[in-house]
Amino acid sequence: MKVLVTGAKGMVGTALCNNLRNLRDGKDRTRPGLNIEEIYEYDMDSTSEELAEWCAQADFVFNLAGVNRPKNAEDFMTGNFGFANQLLDALKAANNACPVMLSSSVQATLAGRFGDSEYGRSKLAGEELFFDYGEETGAKVAIYRFPNLMGHSKPNYNSAISTFCWAVANDESYTVNDPSVELELLYIDDLVQGMFDLLEGEEQHCRFEGVGAVADERGRYCYVPVTHKVTLGEIVDLLQQFKAQPQTLMMPKMPEGSFEKKLYSLYLTYLPASAFKYALKMNCDDRGSFTELLHTQDCGQVSINISKPGITKGQHWHNSKWELFIVVKGTALIQERNITTGETVDFIVSGDAIEAVHMIPGWTHNIINLSETEDLVTVMTCNEVFDPEHPDTYHEEV
Repeated sequence: MKVLVTGAKGMVGTALCNNLRNLRDGKDRTRPGLNIEEIYEYDMDSTSEELAEWCAQADFVFNLAGVNRPKNAEDFMTGNFGFANQLLDALKAANNACPVMLSSSVQATLAGRFGDSEYGRSKLAGEELFFDYGEETGAKVAIYRFPNLMGHSKPNYNSAISTFCWAVANDESYTVNDPSVELELLYIDDLVQGMFDLLEGEEQHCRFEGVGAVADERGRYCYVPVTHKVTLGEIVDLLQQFKAQPQTLMMPKMPEGSFEKKLYSLYLTYLPASAFKYALKMNCDDRGSFTELLHTQDCGQVSINISKPGITKGQHWHNSKWELFIVVKGTALIQERNITTGETVDFIVSGDAIEAVHMIPGWTHNIINLSETEDLVTVMTCNEVFDPEHPDTYHEEV
């Protein structure tokens, strides 16, 4: 399949082309039914001759080209409707009735009603042009009225999310006039997967009042079903938690597929290179060091323990707290004893054959560096973040 993407250097175009290349080059094997042979990337620096050539060869066209912030309002119609005309004329000139996709906006829904805008009118005009083209040529036309998009784009342009991420990550000022304002957001990775569904002929059609505010009883419009409704206040609160994480070590809950997980990934793309690395507090003494790496709200913490040669650490037990010890360098003896029954177990573990050992509630335990010359390095996970007011840790030698 040869795919033409217009607006290839925009936020959506860049992400789509990157992932189409992954399919083409066999790096992404999640869509075995898609065979991407060529990707034609049309943007502002492309020529009309290239457009004509690619329109003649394409098996599928994604029309993502458009303008969002022109100098003059009338340029909306030129940039959105005008280019759509040029594209469709090139396809007709090549007698190519391949499927075409149009990236539209929920603002087209408002055209002719309250909240009307030149941008919305230009998008609506482009939609009608594509519908007419489909009826004239018999080509499959897929029109998406996207809600607010959430992906890496330049700040202070057309995405409030990008602006907030950039501002928080770079200590820049920003303004939230009304924290209660709710946005419907479509994450760029979900959008790309929706486009892959379209390539496979598995796109979803709107037949209800719902995603993207599309009222469409006839199913004329397509949509990507995974969106998130979040207030501006919730967004900036999460971003401030992300910003503080290197100091607090606390990572907010991020369930699979959640808005929080997607926002954190987007936030990281705006970090300056100087913030890629941050220091951790090493608690050092004569025995070695103990460093907390990460705290979570529901899954405890992860730490690194370094023991000097011959050193024994631990010698305590817990009522409910449990831990996993994973030696990654050196050789250790881990001993555990049930404080009620007296039963004991011993484990020799080594970084040469990595294993995890449970520290069971009600069993006092220790870990001994068996080397006389090398440090012992152990990853330790615990089901709760240490609370000095309620440590649930009681000294008792094994």
